[in-house]
Amino acid sequence: MNNQDEKIFTKSFFLVFGALLFSALVMYALMSTVTEYATSLGSTATIAGLVSGIYIFGGLCSRIYSGNALERIGWRKTALIFMSIHFLACLLYFIVSDVNLLLIVRFVHGIGFGATANAIVTIASAVLPKKRFGEAFGYFMMGTTIAVGLGPYISGFLYDNYGPVGCFSAASIFSALALIFIYFVDVSKFDPANNPQRVKDVKASYSGIEKVFEISAIPVSFFTALTSLGYVSILSFYRLYAVEVNLVQAFSWFFLIYSIVLILTRPLAGKIQDKHGDRIICVVGILAQSIGLFLIAYMPSYLTVFICAICAALGFGTLNSACTTIVTRNTPEHRRSYAVSTFFIFCDATMGFGPALLGSFVSMSFGYASVYYISSIITFLALPICLISLKK
Repeated sequence: MNNQDEKIFTKSFFLVFGALLFSALVMYALMSTVTEYATSLGSTATIAGLVSGIYIFGGLCSRIYSGNALERIGWRKTALIFMSIHFLACLLYFIVSDVNLLLIVRFVHGIGFGATANAIVTIASAVLPKKRFGEAFGYFMMGTTIAVGLGPYISGFLYDNYGPVGCFSAASIFSALALIFIYFVDVSKFDPANNPQRVKDVKASYSGIEKVFEISAIPVSFFTALTSLGYVSILSFYRLYAVEVNLVQAFSWFFLIYSIVLILTRPLAGKIQDKHGDRIICVVGILAQSIGLFLIAYMPSYLTVFICAICAALGFGTLNSACTTIVTRNTPEHRRSYAVSTFFIFCDATMGFGPALLGSFVSMSFGYASVYYISSIITFLALPICLISLKK
């Protein structure tokens, strides 16, 4: 393998990175304010959580289909179809007038998002260098890192100054840019659509559960899903919790700190994963996130909010990249799109149902703190599953 094959920062890298960044910006910008928008329309905390999570549920539905679609229809065509749905759904937010319509738009938008994300990650898994895959994938997933930090910040600023229309306008622009970036990615030598024999083999070889799931990816996907439930508790309810504990200013820095920590640590985590294996990254991440969530519930303050941001970055922020690396690296090339789909189906299931489930724990006695106590426990439950899944 020559040096050119080992380069990370190529034209293809920057195109898939841009597609990931802008599609993720849509998700995180809207998810962080849509619960507040839903409550302004008269919904309860549980329904507001459902409004946030149904986007992920729509993504779950399309991810179930997308693994098979990527192999049958082709990577490029699947990406363009669903990214177009993603963009058009952004425009529908402008006509929303009640919570019921908002739920429908969020679901349709999620359908566009799910298969789009699968296609981007599948394409990236092909164009990134194999011997430096953990490191390269860490850099690639920084697109999500930046989106997690900038998305809530941008949407919070726009919502406070321009109302929901400002947020919907930004989401539409981001979605259009993601579509443009993926359009120019050259995947001709990897795309199954250009390999008729591969498509024929896919149609003939898989039946039943293998048309949706990659079995070998399920254990890692499951424990990552538990950590995603912990993370989504922050994403969906932090603005409401911040008001409740009078820490609005502190929480306004949460995702910025989260992103800075991830930008600094994710490439290093990728190198550690390539050199020392997967377990150390995953165990540290699970423990860190569980501790961070417990702290903001038990004694909310500026200090614990900042500590939680750091712990969340070391937690789901790092685990999302590390575990995606695990399931793609350890899967045969012809099953890679199914492995990616399996991983995100599990994460989407918890992120989709999680906000409504966690919203039901909000009580008069504990308020939104109960959400974070429960999330801390659920995150910790991922540890024994992780140790078993990654046992050599």
